[in-house]
Amino acid sequence: MIKIDAMKFSRNVVLLLLLVFTGCKLQEPYTRPDISEPAKYYGSEKNTSEDSISVADTPWRNFFKDSLLISMIDTALANNIDLQITNEYIEIGLSRLKQAKANFLPSVSATPFKYREDDYSFNYHNYGSNRSRRIYGEGNPAPVSLYTERLEHEIGINMSWEADVWGKLKAQKKAQLMAYMKSMEFQKVVRTSMIADIATTYSNLLLLKAQLEVFRRNLSLNDSTLNMVELQYDAGEVTSLAVKQTQSQRLRAQSLIPQLEREYIRQENFLNQLLGRYPQSIEVEDFNATMVEEDHVAGMPLELIRNRPDIAAAEFNLQESYARLGVASAMRYPSVSLGASIGLNSFELEKLLNPTRSGFLLLNGLVFQPIFQQRRLRTNYEVAIAEKKIAELEFKNTFLLAIGEVSNALVAIEKLKEEYVIAENRVIAAQKAVDDAFLLFRSGMASYLEVITAQSEALDSELNLENVKVQLFAADVELYRSLGGGWK
Repeated sequence: MIKIDAMKFSRNVVLLLLLVFTGCKLQEPYTRPDISEPAKYYGSEKNTSEDSISVADTPWRNFFKDSLLISMIDTALANNIDLQITNEYIEIGLSRLKQAKANFLPSVSATPFKYREDDYSFNYHNYGSNRSRRIYGEGNPAPVSLYTERLEHEIGINMSWEADVWGKLKAQKKAQLMAYMKSMEFQKVVRTSMIADIATTYSNLLLLKAQLEVFRRNLSLNDSTLNMVELQYDAGEVTSLAVKQTQSQRLRAQSLIPQLEREYIRQENFLNQLLGRYPQSIEVEDFNATMVEEDHVAGMPLELIRNRPDIAAAEFNLQESYARLGVASAMRYPSVSLGASIGLNSFELEKLLNPTRSGFLLLNGLVFQPIFQQRRLRTNYEVAIAEKKIAELEFKNTFLLAIGEVSNALVAIEKLKEEYVIAENRVIAAQKAVDDAFLLFRSGMASYLEVITAQSEALDSELNLENVKVQLFAADVELYRSLGGGWK
């Protein structure tokens, strides 16, 4: 016969349910800190407009114009190791979020067991005394008259459910949700950084290739100069010092070529690592000035919160700290649990499966109030308050750093464009000086030193132009990254 002891318990259950649905919530509602963002980016205001859409809203496939670069980014999105690791962290966060949601459900367990109970008489504790040893003999077991043995068989299902009176379970779920969202934003950070690194490394390869071409042309030019000086030496027009200095100039240009080739392979290996593959040769084309758009709109500083994944991750981290504080606060208050057990119980195994005589149902409730926990609960609460303050400061600092990065990129683009114009004019003037120096040298109106000086200036000016060109591209990429582009 099933015995239900629920009548006395029902009134308390009703009161408990009312407490669950009307109980206090200890979690502080989240409010975004006042960041007092500037109206415009410092240093360059011409690319800032309230009516324009930020370049960060442009998908990376539309931002870059080089087909080889786009194909490499596609390869990295599929094979990059760091990106695959962040995907696993997202799966971990999702599993923990599902676990936090499941905390609202009751836990169920099965308890099949065989239980033995020995009931001793009131004289049992006297067994082993001098008197009992004289009566029963040394080392003899206690007679069966002193105790009885009882076997109990039971098959049952136990259920328990914790009432979320103080919002602890809700806060735990909110914390795991924010942690999951933070992991997704972290993946965007890795994705954005990876695309920027690929583009920057690719531009380094373009720069090194252009520099190698410049040095090889200069080496060919030095060969022509050396031949002319040697002819003049044979004719007695110059001394051997002129030959040696011209040879030294040629060897200097030649020695830089292996250095550039070594750096090219190093950049190749780094780029292959970003692409998630073993080292191999990467053949790049000549630098294309239309690899990205020339002019970009930065938008307003407040848009960084929406576009930059690291700022979004910092805000999710701040919201998670709010939820963790709610959990730490709720842990200091009583926890309420409801339990129920249903099953079959019998002293005789052959009668166990008779539900009319062996069945049972038990209902119970438990209120657990922590009193003294060696200050753990208070410490956890104080730590949660401090972590919330730290998360708020980190959010503000991340936004502050982002503003500075965008400002630096805007200023770099503006000044590099001015520098590029100057570098182009310098190359034109240096090439004209080399041509004039050769004409004057052939006519005997200029010395070999003037030719060497003109060639050195032309070499430096060409290298500087290529360097500025790639720096301008890298600044465009950095602006795109610092505004939060690349993850869409």
